[in-house]
Amino acid sequence: MELNNVILESESCFGFDETIAKIEKKADSRGWKIPTVHDLQETLRKNQIDVLEVKVIELCKPEFSGALMKEDESKFASALMPCRISVYRKADGKTYVSRINSAMLSMFMKGTIGKVMGMAGSEMEIIMDEVFDHNALPDF
Repeated sequence: MELNNVILESESCFGFDETIAKIEKKADSRGWKIPTVHDLQETLRKNQIDVLEVKVIELCKPEFSGALMKEDESKFASALMPCRISVYRKADGKTYVSRINSAMLSMFMKGTIGKVMGMAGSEMEIIMDEVFDHNALPDF
């Protein structure tokens, strides 16, 4: 399994701040909570390391996490919780979004974990969908 199948990266159609705002608004509209947003640029700046903008948005849907935490057999999956979306700007000036491919990983999980990861992965893609350009022509 290649790393680029496990961690997905997509270019946003919007700038850094607008991408974050759109993701947060869509997540809220679908019942997801945002317990924390990690500002990695600021954290690194405090340690005298200068990088472009990077924020990691933590997302939690209580009905999904609750289903996993109710069963002892699935509590180990808490290492993957909450779900995270990383928004960052690269040297090309464009904004990108990366996330774990939960839907793909769910195919390797059994029972409640597989079901919940699949649903969470699908919803994560819906949350981010409006920041991606689906009509972009491929490079030839």
